[in-house]
Amino acid sequence: MMQNVHLAPETDEDDLYSGYNDYNPTYDTEELENDIAFQEAVRTSHGRRPPSKTSLASSMGRPMTGAIQDGVTRPMTAVRAAGFTKAAVRGSAFDPLGQSRGPAPPLEAKNEDSPEEKIRQLEKKVNELVEESCIANSCGDLKLALEKAKDAGRKERILVRQREQVTTPENINLDLTYSVLFNLASQYSANEMYAEALNTYQVIVKNKMFSNAGRLKVNMGNIYLKQRNYSKAIKFYRMALDQIPSVHKEMRIKIMQNIGVTFIKTGQYSDAINSFEHIMSLAPNLKAGFNLILSYFAVGDRDKMKKAFQKLIAVPLEIDEDDKYISPSDDPHTNLVIEAIKNDHLRQMERERKAMAEKYIMTAAKLIAPVIETSFAVGYDWCVEVVKASQYVELANDLEINKAITYLRQKDFNQAVETLKMFEKKDSRVKSAAATNLSFLYYLENEFAQASSYADLAVNSDRYNPSALTNKGNTVFANGDYEKAAEFYKEALRNDSSCTEALYNIGLTYKRLNRLDEALDCFLKLHAILRNSAQVLYQIANVYELMEDPNQAIEWLMQLISVVPTDSRALSKLGELYDSEGDKSQAFQYYYESYRYFPSNIEVIEWLGAYYIDTQFCEKAIQYFERASLIQPSQVKWQLMVASCFRRSGNYQKALDTYKDIHRKFPENVECLRFLVRLCTDIGLKEVQEYATKLKRLEKMKEIREQRVRSGRDSGGGSRSRREGSAGSDSGQSCSASSKGERLSAKLRALPGTNEPYESSSNKEIDASYVDPLGPQIERPKTAARKRIDEDDFADEELGDDLLPE
Repeated sequence: MMQNVHLAPETDEDDLYSGYNDYNPTYDTEELENDIAFQEAVRTSHGRRPPSKTSLASSMGRPMTGAIQDGVTRPMTAVRAAGFTKAAVRGSAFDPLGQSRGPAPPLEAKNEDSPEEKIRQLEKKVNELVEESCIANSCGDLKLALEKAKDAGRKERILVRQREQVTTPENINLDLTYSVLFNLASQYSANEMYAEALNTYQVIVKNKMFSNAGRLKVNMGNIYLKQRNYSKAIKFYRMALDQIPSVHKEMRIKIMQNIGVTFIKTGQYSDAINSFEHIMSLAPNLKAGFNLILSYFAVGDRDKMKKAFQKLIAVPLEIDEDDKYISPSDDPHTNLVIEAIKNDHLRQMERERKAMAEKYIMTAAKLIAPVIETSFAVGYDWCVEVVKASQYVELANDLEINKAITYLRQKDFNQAVETLKMFEKKDSRVKSAAATNLSFLYYLENEFAQASSYADLAVNSDRYNPSALTNKGNTVFANGDYEKAAEFYKEALRNDSSCTEALYNIGLTYKRLNRLDEALDCFLKLHAILRNSAQVLYQIANVYELMEDPNQAIEWLMQLISVVPTDSRALSKLGELYDSEGDKSQAFQYYYESYRYFPSNIEVIEWLGAYYIDTQFCEKAIQYFERASLIQPSQVKWQLMVASCFRRSGNYQKALDTYKDIHRKFPENVECLRFLVRLCTDIGLKEVQEYATKLKRLEKMKEIREQRVRSGRDSGGGSRSRREGSAGSDSGQSCSASSKGERLSAKLRALPGTNEPYESSSNKEIDASYVDPLGPQIERPKTAARKRIDEDDFADEELGDDLLPE
């Protein structure tokens, strides 16, 4: 078996290129003199030719590759490729890449000091600054964009001067100059530096070397329009229109639309109508059609309004139908493509355009419907018929609902209800919207059974309608079933997480259930959505107050008054919290601010009067109690307080006159007669006997009433409530006309006895029975704002019923 195996000869494995230097001596031209065949050829006819080494044939008869072609000697590439050249030295190493010659010499360095290189670098820097300015503008940093634009302008002027020194003026880069100036003017305009922007635009427009610079007069016209300089705006728009060729139709249409809008602002409706009619005849669009309707509405042309509305309806939207987004088969590849394009940028643009068209049409219909016919109902009917015959058929039902809303604004609830009931047999979407509004109407009228019925109809028609679910939750809430109401609000939030009404209502529900942590969480989430909602801020403060955290409550109320600084109830609530914390000075500040914005709040007036009594400034307290007596003239307690303030300040004559006036108005008031007796006794007036007689008669009548009440109880004849005007009653109560609501708060107490000027009087019976209705502490009920928001008017204020479509 091994006999067929041939071993490779032993070679020098280190020399991979051995043998390449051995060559045939035929190619050795230096030994031609000793070559017999060559010498023999020289003697033949070939020898008469000029000797040429390249034309020689080898001794082997093979032609040389370096044959002459057209008088040019071809290089001997055949042998040179193998490393053999004429200059090759026998025994030299094979080096086809020339590595033995060492590294290549370094590249020649640029001369950065040359003027051309400096100009090139400066031009690059200017372009970079312009780009940075544009990027900053797109990011919203207008100040930085303007700084970059100014820097680019400075460097561009340096560049122009350097170019003029080095080259001829014809080589100046006009495109760069134009872009720098245009960007600078745009940044000036964005920063509302209109004068500088106009000056920069003028530099560009007046330079004849800039081509098409006249178009920038449109930008100048826009600036004049922002400055409300309408005559100059129209002038520049027309100049730009003259300089733009007729082939640029879209640009010309936009300029004409600007001209029409400017004419509307100046009240020149006939000129505006001409502009918009020209646009609608050439290239109709939604904005021009809507503005044309506005112009006809301003001049009161009914027929033209109808025609313009029909033109607006006929404007093509240039969007594809929705059918292409519905898969015609079960092909997975087709379904994937449809899913990919269902919400792409093109689809979003189509939705936006359609939504804008519907908005223009609905607004125009609501505008012209009341004026194009004898009544708004007939006008709405005409608009509905026109819409039904167009591509916007689905808007007809929305117009009908708007008709019902117009009835509501006119306080015609019966017609509104009748209009909405017409939709009970329509498709589910329209039926749900109509039923939602009907539920809202009945809820406002406190007809909760009807409201619940229509809320059920709305929910059954469209289970995913968050407004319907919110209304249903409202009706359940009104019946006191808070847990079930919370479930409806949660379902509304699951269907639409942006339904702020449901989120607000669920917070109120948790507050009613005393789940304060969950209520606070809901209101804080709502605050993140509605940053400046006064109701949300108040609810957060109220929850912290219920959680007995007055510091947090005060902090949120401070945020509330930063949003609504003139809300008197929020200010009074702040005063109440500071008062409960013992900070009387801060409490006085906020109570006084509340009184300044709303000087008719009895609780605030009462606190301020008591504060001045407590601080020994009875004269200042008089004005507050006088105002209270004007607000509640049937309440004797305020007039008694005024008289008491006069007495405490030492003005006895004024106090006596006030008590006499009170006695004339309230002749059966026991406390007034007691003080009259005391004052007349100390002053020494003759009327004391008269007042004493009246006082004894009233006291006798009071004793008879008390005996009757006791005898009635003893005989079991049914209890009767005591009158508040008894001897131990609070101040200001008469024997016959007093009631429980006529006395002051429970914390109203008398000042210390040492401050009482009649402490030494001998009439101890009067001293024992009278309690001065003044004191520093007043127990105030919940403020009206708190009642309005979280208790009394729940249906109107708390529940976010915002269900009427726009």
